Amino acid sequence: MTTERRFNLGFLGDSKRKTRKVWGSKYRKFNLLVLIAAFTPMAAVGLFNVALDPYGVFDSPKIAGINQSKPRKGNNDRLFKATDIIRIKPATLLFGSSRTRQGLDPNYAALKDKQPAYNLGLNGANPYEQLRYLEHAIANNKNLKTVIIGIDFFMFNAYNENQPGFTEDRLEKQSISLPDTMNVVFSIDALFSSLETLDSSKNTQNKEGDSVKGFMPYKNIDLGKKVTDWRFVNSYKVYFKNHAKYQLSEKYLADFKTFVETCKKHGITLKVYISPGHATDNEAIRATGHWSTQEKWKREIVKIVPVWDFYGYNSITSEPIKAGMKNYADSSHYRENIGNLILNRVLNYQSNTVPKDFGVLITPENLESHLAKINVNRENWVVKNQKEAKLVENIKRDYDRIIAAENK
Repeated sequence: MTTERRFNLGFLGDSKRKTRKVWGSKYRKFNLLVLIAAFTPMAAVGLFNVALDPYGVFDSPKIAGINQSKPRKGNNDRLFKATDIIRIKPATLLFGSSRTRQGLDPNYAALKDKQPAYNLGLNGANPYEQLRYLEHAIANNKNLKTVIIGIDFFMFNAYNENQPGFTEDRLEKQSISLPDTMNVVFSIDALFSSLETLDSSKNTQNKEGDSVKGFMPYKNIDLGKKVTDWRFVNSYKVYFKNHAKYQLSEKYLADFKTFVETCKKHGITLKVYISPGHATDNEAIRATGHWSTQEKWKREIVKIVPVWDFYGYNSITSEPIKAGMKNYADSSHYRENIGNLILNRVLNYQSNTVPKDFGVLITPENLESHLAKINVNRENWVVKNQKEAKLVENIKRDYDRIIAAENK
């Protein structure tokens, strides 16, 4: 091969190598640009969601007009309350359903020497969920001293399964879980919640935000007779939809017993009370045919632990349904001032402020006489409130017709 030919071949080889190098460099730059284009919006969304913190899990600073109002936070109580427990490490916890969540103020004076206190009420929670959150709290704070739990008949319904927002992955951890982090930072749902947070914060006069230490009371509930009537009627409908079919769960009774035993094991002072639904809430249970089941439930509960019973027909629960109600937001949820009376009674704080017929400590020894008295009180209430009692019956009848039509 001549020298000239070898030179030409070498030149061509060098040229190809240079070409490949140039194109390789261009591909790398292109790939880098694609990655930047893909991740920049994602990073921007993530930073926006962390700053707005629509579910309150990062404890981001609240700025009036920007993110102090978090309308989607309440629907994610199992998420943000799990992270609050990790961060706050409360000495006192207030457990229960949405009744506790909306009715017991952790900053109330009766809890002054039990701080930090935190409201761990969870919407629609069953006893298993309550137990798991107790275990989560203990895992994050060995100095938990006091637990007050409000229990409800509907909690122990075998058909009251774990709510969709419940997940084991976030419990008994010392930091927010990776799946939760990804969801609240990068998901489209979180982005929409952040935008709603921004919009709501611009248009609200509430400068304190939507939750203080887990406490989420109703706001602006005195909106006249028409709205009050709607709220009560809607409460009956919700109850019939969720609990017309009822079976007392042996498993949930066992979970509650474990809850009580766990408190004893860890030296935690425990107070248990039955939440006071409005008198017509009693009528809703009766309309489903489960009044005797409720009495059986109480018999099972007092075998486990003494309980303060605020349910029934008394001077608080019998408040007439009207505009400007002082005690109730609807048939299920009592207001903060009633929550204060509950705390006064169970903690023996300013007991003189609590009506004598509001709150009876029930045990196996006095339960039967207590149940008999409730039935007598009910008979007296119906005589004076036939319209309200009939209203609940009619709504149940309409509900039954709808269900029958759907099943044809």
